[in-house]
Amino acid sequence: MKISVITLFPSVISTYLNTSIMKRAQKKGLIQVEVIDLREFGTGKHKSVDDTPYGGGAGMILRADVLADALKSITKKTSTINHKLYTIFTSPSGKTFNQQKAKDLSKLSHIVLICGHYEGVDQRFIDKYVDEEISVGDYVLTGGELPALTVIDATVRLLKGVLEKEEATRFESFENNLLEHPHYTRPENFEGEKVPEVLTSGNHQKIADWKKEKSLEKTTKIRRDLLDLN
Repeated sequence: MKISVITLFPSVISTYLNTSIMKRAQKKGLIQVEVIDLREFGTGKHKSVDDTPYGGGAGMILRADVLADALKSITKKTSTINHKLYTIFTSPSGKTFNQQKAKDLSKLSHIVLICGHYEGVDQRFIDKYVDEEISVGDYVLTGGELPALTVIDATVRLLKGVLEKEEATRFESFENNLLEHPHYTRPENFEGEKVPEVLTSGNHQKIADWKKEKSLEKTTKIRRDLLDLN
C-alpha cells in the first residue's frame, strides 16, 4: 500500500510514521509513505496557501488551486492505467471513522490524506477531487494531522504482516461490535487483587467462555449503543 499525505506540517507526520510499528511496516516494504509539503505549492513570494472567505467570516480558507496542484503532483508520478488514488480529506464534517472503515481502506492500493487547517477548505476542491471526508470524532482540532495519523495507524496495522501475531487484529475491540475483554498479566497478586482464577486454570474452553462473557458485560456497561448494531 502507498500512503500520500498532503500537509502544512510534514515533520508532524514524518516523526510519527518513522517510529515503532509504522517504521517497521515501511522497512518490510508493506507500506510506502510520501509526505508532501503543501507550502511548496503556495502562490506568490510568500508561498500563500490560504485566503479570506467570500461572504465574510472568521478565519482563512485553504485555496482550491494550491491543493489541486499538490494533489496533481502525486497523480503525475502514478499515472499508470490501473493505478487509482483514493483521496480523503480529514474534516469534522465527514463521516465518523471506525474499525470497519479502517478495514475498507486497508484493501486499497493507494490512499491520499489531505490535512485541513485554518477555517476550512474551498468547497470546489472537495467537490472535484475528494472521494471521502472522514472525521475522527465530534470535536474540532487545529489541523488535520492528528486525524490523518489516526486513519493511517488504524489502517496500516490491519495489513497482513504488519503485526507479528495476526490474531492481534482478529480478537480486539469493535470486532462483532463488542469491546475487548479485560486483560491481566504478572504479578498474579497486585495490591490484594488477584487475577481471575479461570485465566490460570488452563481450561481453554472455560477461558474462551469467560472472555466472551466479559466482552459482552463490558460493552453493555460502556458502549451499549454497539449492541444495537448486531
